[in-house]
Amino acid sequence: MASSRTEFVLVAGLAMLCSCLAIKVEYDANALIIDGQRKVIISGSIHYPRSTPEMWPDLIQKAKDGGLDAIETYIFWNVHEPRRREYDFSGNLDFVKFFKLVQDAGLHAILRIGPYVCAEWNYGGFPMWLHNTPGIQLRTDNDIFKNEMQVFTTKIVNMCKEANLFASQGGPIILAQIENEYGNIMEKYGDAGKQYIKWCANMAVAQNISEPWIMCQQSDAPEPMINTCNGFYCDQFKPNNPKSPKMWTENWTGWFKLWGGRDPQRTAEDLAFSVARFFQNGGVLNNYYMYHGGTNFGRTAGGPYIATSYDYNAPLDEYGNLNQPKWGHLKQLHASIKQAEKFLTNGTVETKSVMNFVDLTKFTLNATGERFCMLSNSDNTGDYTADLGEDGKFFVPAWSVTFLQNCSKEVYNTAKINTQTSVMVTKHSEEDAYANEVKPAKFSWMWAPEPIQDTLKGNGRFEAAQLLDQKEASGDVSDYLWYMTSVDTRNISLKNMTLRVSTNGHGLHAYVNGKLIGSQFSRQAKGQQMVTGDDYSFGFDKAVSLKKGLNVISLLSVTVGLANYGAFYDLKPTGLINGGVLLNGKGNNSINATTYQWSYKVGLNGEAQQFHDPNSRNANWNSKKVPKNRPMTWYKTSFKTPSGEEPVVLDLLGMGKGHAWVNGKSIGRYWPTQIAETTGCDAHCNYKGSYNDGKCRTNCGNPSQRWYHVPRSFLNNNTDNTLILFEEVGGAPWNVTLQVVTVGTVCANAYEGNNLELYCQGDRRISEIQFASFGDPQGTCGSFSLGNYQATQSVAVVEKLCAGRPSCLIDVSQSTFGISSWGNVTSRLAVQAVCK
Repeated sequence: MASSRTEFVLVAGLAMLCSCLAIKVEYDANALIIDGQRKVIISGSIHYPRSTPEMWPDLIQKAKDGGLDAIETYIFWNVHEPRRREYDFSGNLDFVKFFKLVQDAGLHAILRIGPYVCAEWNYGGFPMWLHNTPGIQLRTDNDIFKNEMQVFTTKIVNMCKEANLFASQGGPIILAQIENEYGNIMEKYGDAGKQYIKWCANMAVAQNISEPWIMCQQSDAPEPMINTCNGFYCDQFKPNNPKSPKMWTENWTGWFKLWGGRDPQRTAEDLAFSVARFFQNGGVLNNYYMYHGGTNFGRTAGGPYIATSYDYNAPLDEYGNLNQPKWGHLKQLHASIKQAEKFLTNGTVETKSVMNFVDLTKFTLNATGERFCMLSNSDNTGDYTADLGEDGKFFVPAWSVTFLQNCSKEVYNTAKINTQTSVMVTKHSEEDAYANEVKPAKFSWMWAPEPIQDTLKGNGRFEAAQLLDQKEASGDVSDYLWYMTSVDTRNISLKNMTLRVSTNGHGLHAYVNGKLIGSQFSRQAKGQQMVTGDDYSFGFDKAVSLKKGLNVISLLSVTVGLANYGAFYDLKPTGLINGGVLLNGKGNNSINATTYQWSYKVGLNGEAQQFHDPNSRNANWNSKKVPKNRPMTWYKTSFKTPSGEEPVVLDLLGMGKGHAWVNGKSIGRYWPTQIAETTGCDAHCNYKGSYNDGKCRTNCGNPSQRWYHVPRSFLNNNTDNTLILFEEVGGAPWNVTLQVVTVGTVCANAYEGNNLELYCQGDRRISEIQFASFGDPQGTCGSFSLGNYQATQSVAVVEKLCAGRPSCLIDVSQSTFGISSWGNVTSRLAVQAVCK
């Protein structure tokens, strides 16, 4: 009894402790009210499975250092419940640990359960067993689906409750989301869609949490749901309930990358402009999607044709480095927003037009008379000087917002960047990281063929007298599905025969009588976004030599990520379903094998036998006559872990298409032979004017993705590492190298009156000042030149402050550069330096 009493007192004490730490989350139209304090919230998306637990603390701390209040993440159903009622929350799927780290850093969290997530994630986050459940219809008023959705949602909520993760329990979670962007496609589902969204709201409320629920892109969100906005700009958005706060759940910091696509870029100036305009127009919460994009490990990339890198041009790059100047420019923006917070959440608001395109919004605290102003210029070409009477005249560049303390002192402008630009480079590890003239060590390779003799003979695991849907037949456990049949040609002429295959792809390798006759991938692999109506089907035509009698046709169908967005996207066919297989000759000399008896085999033998596992003994590795450009081949090598802490990448230039593992852990698909379009890139991106995902593209004519992230936590400290590649189409492994990612060059063009910090990465130091001019320097990073005037000691001053140091801080002022007075003129400091 004494033991029971002790346990009761302990439990009661813990309950009282949680109660004391409980935080109440409320809201009105002007603020989120957290523990009684009126707040505007700056948040950023970091998806836990797109990085590693070892990376999480650093990513979260950099987010906090960048001025964020909260971290937002989806919950990814398909990786947590890959098989019905079998759950996985281990490793980088441990979202509870992730949220606890967020709380340890002193940040709030936003829980986006969905459980449909989109996110350029395979199949939008739905597990394939869900699709294959008899009688189910996804994302509509279907009892089977709703039951499964409720079971998973309830499990996630209960896990959060058990870990005391909700703010009302003393945890970090202040908001929760149900469904995701359903309003974009709801019309296609008719009345069933409307009933479904009402059910979603009721089901969410029944979870009995104290925190507000949100629905993004849902203009008819039922109360008490708060509808929110997603997009590049949300300043004109208004929630459907005038009592709800204006919240932006996805401010797209860039865009995702496709195999065959150019790199998307969104400028720091435009992103800052969008945020400033949002808060100028009554915004309460802004969330950056993404703040760190990360990596699509394994087969998690959606699409089709979403690349392995999910960098997203976010403030933190794929590897966790600061993406400068975006990170630093936004940090300064956040500081200005926080300076204005009490005005934004408590002040009387008055907006007036100062001149065409220029609006002044004044926030006044009635009790004290204190003021704060935001002055915006929405013209995408013209700069203006706004005359604010006694408060002064202010120059406002095109497409920018100025923050005015007391409405009379400029503290920030979205178009004026006063932080460094970091030019990231990849360098060979060890001594190569410091001396480019030293050639990298070559890997010593072994190889093994993918065993395909069984499928080339037509031997499968199950049969059907039709062409099946690949995702249904395979359960999406592999990118690969074999379709096999035999054709009797004794009664036809064998001259001029062509094999014609119509497929919904995304790729096809065709074998006839044991020989590869050709391969083809979808014609859509050229930077086109996956949206409703996009067509990834194609026709394969190849001349074929047949023999009299039975001929075995073995077709290996390949997917490259399943569709993740659009009305009824889950029903989009994959593989040979709705296609056909024909042998065509002259005249009526043809055979339609579409409805023949087909044999099927899911995946590759090498996958089933775990060739990717260094401890597997199933592969017969051979170090002799390592082949080049041989399809369906496994390669294996070893390497040492690079010293230091800089991110590690594999340069896979020379390889074709396939999958890579380091020490048995997948680093994702690779496809360096997918070359980006040669046109449509902007050498000098103009930040002015509305952004879209086709603007400011880079990397034309180069591989869509050449470098592949190897998290340091995947590597061994004291023993060699094992790299295994499955090469699908043929490549040359001798060109593969291991490299590190670091800051190579730092540049800045800072305005007078600011402090400029320059820094290198790791143990590197500023080794050379290539350019420095305080005055009116011209050009941009890599092409700076002197202007009409400058301080003659510019280079000497910067060298004295910075040369030989890992970082330095420069007061950008006339006194620093020995100038007594240049009159009423604002100068700038341009610097370009090398890190080694």
